[in-house]
Amino acid sequence: MEKAIIDATLRTVKGKKVGALRREGKLPAVLYGHKFDSTAITLDLREASRILQTLTASSLVYIKLEGKEHAALVREKQRDYLRNSLKHVDFQVVSLTEKIRANVAIVLEGTSPAVKDLNGMVLTEMDFVEVEALPQDLPERIILDLAKLANIGDHITVKDVVLSDKVQILANPDDVIALVTYASAEELPAEGEGEAGSVSSEPEVIEKGKKEEEEAE
Repeated sequence: MEKAIIDATLRTVKGKKVGALRREGKLPAVLYGHKFDSTAITLDLREASRILQTLTASSLVYIKLEGKEHAALVREKQRDYLRNSLKHVDFQVVSLTEKIRANVAIVLEGTSPAVKDLNGMVLTEMDFVEVEALPQDLPERIILDLAKLANIGDHITVKDVVLSDKVQILANPDDVIALVTYASAEELPAEGEGEAGSVSSEPEVIEKGKKEEEEAE
């Protein structure tokens, strides 16, 4: 992906007065983190919005301030939902030589055969996976193929995720990310029936017991 760079200027306006900046098409933000004092900055709202909409929580972005680029991650975005625009952004400065932890978004793609052919339904149990890596090695997203879910009950777990050997997954390997279940309770097998609606094996057990009793007499 192309290097993401956002131009910034130092901001002296704070508190309720930042509303005037927003009316001028500016976006207030703060830059803080690794060996970097918390600094109030201002971004161009249109430019920043265009770039930020392409980034995830694990995407590296460079904030250019006073001629110097600072590698950072987006830690928080505040939105004005009435105006459908950003209100404020927090950027965390990171060191490219020190590992950090970040949540990587999970993206499910494709169609599960169990959904298409068996009228199943995919349930999503996890939206992200926590990993540890150098900032420049963080994956922007984890893409998983639902085509692997062929039958009701099939699932994808954390241990099925394959990433670069530069990235360590911190989540429990057995945690379920997505699974296929019946679309409605009406399609669940009746109690005592197998998946194909076979007759319960319980009468066979009873019959076996009767034979044992007869042999004992």
